[in-house]
Amino acid sequence: MRSGGKRGAAAAALLCVLAVLLLGACGTQVAGQGGTAPAATAPSWTLSAPTRSQITGAELGTDRRTVTIAVDVPSGPKPCVRDLEAKLTEPVANTVPVQVTFTSPSGDRASGCTRTTTAKARVKLPEPLGDRELAVGYPAAVFTAHDAHLPALRLCGDLGCTPPATGCTADSYEQAVKAVDVPTHTYRDAEHCDGEWLVLDLSWRTGPACGDQTDSACASRLGDRWFYKAGKSGWKPFFRTTEGGCQAVRDRAPAFPTALCASLEPLDPSLHPTYSPTPTASPSS
Repeated sequence: MRSGGKRGAAAAALLCVLAVLLLGACGTQVAGQGGTAPAATAPSWTLSAPTRSQITGAELGTDRRTVTIAVDVPSGPKPCVRDLEAKLTEPVANTVPVQVTFTSPSGDRASGCTRTTTAKARVKLPEPLGDRELAVGYPAAVFTAHDAHLPALRLCGDLGCTPPATGCTADSYEQAVKAVDVPTHTYRDAEHCDGEWLVLDLSWRTGPACGDQTDSACASRLGDRWFYKAGKSGWKPFFRTTEGGCQAVRDRAPAFPTALCASLEPLDPSLHPTYSPTPTASPSS
C-alpha cells in the first residue's frame, strides 16, 4: 500500500504540471494567428505647396484687389487637405508675389490621397493689381490683367507676359534659341533672317569653365544649325543640319529663300561629330 500511495502522489503531481503548462499555452498568442491586430500608425500631415503646373488659374475681384487662386490639391476618400491659404510675400519691382500652402498626408500612399481635385485660396492685395504681374509659387506661375478676359487673369508663358514680336531682333532670336533642345548657356554664332524665315548657327561649351582659350579643353564646343519659320507665337523650328548651301533645307521646305542659305558654309565637323541629319517637323505658319 505504501508504494501504491507514492505512485498515486507522483501521478497527481504530474497531472498538476501538465495542467499548468496547458493553461500557460492558452494564454500565448502567435502573431498573425488571431487576436486584435496592432493599430496602424496614422499618416503624418506635412506642409506642402503646389508646383507651377498645379497652379491652374487666378481671378481678380471687382475691387481689383481680391485674387482667387485655383490649385490642384490631393484628394481621396478621407480629408486630404487642411489649412489651404494664400499669402503675400515681399514685393519685387513690378511683381506681386504670392505663396500658396496647405498641409496634407498625401506623402504617404496609405492615406488614400492618391487623386487630385481643384481647390481655391483667396488673398487680398494692399492695393489694386493694376499693370503689375501676379507671381504665384516658385518657380512662379505668372498672371497678368493685360489682355485678359476678366475676371480671369491671363497665364503668361515661358517667354513672359509680353513676349517679343517675331522678327529679326535680338529678343526674337532668344525666343528661337529657347524653342529648340539646346543647353541653357548656348551662343548665337550667326543669324540670317528676312522676317519670315530664319537660320541660326548655335554652339555651346563642353569643357570646364576657364578663360584660357589656348587650352583645347577650355575651347571645346558643340553646335548645330537650325532653320525656322515665323509663326503666330514666335519662331517655329522645322529643320536642322550641318550642311552648307540650300539643298538640304530646300528639300525640306522648297519655299525657303535662297538668299538666306546660298552663302552658308558647312559647319565644322568638330561641332557635331556624331550628327546624322534627321528632319524634324514640317514648317507651318
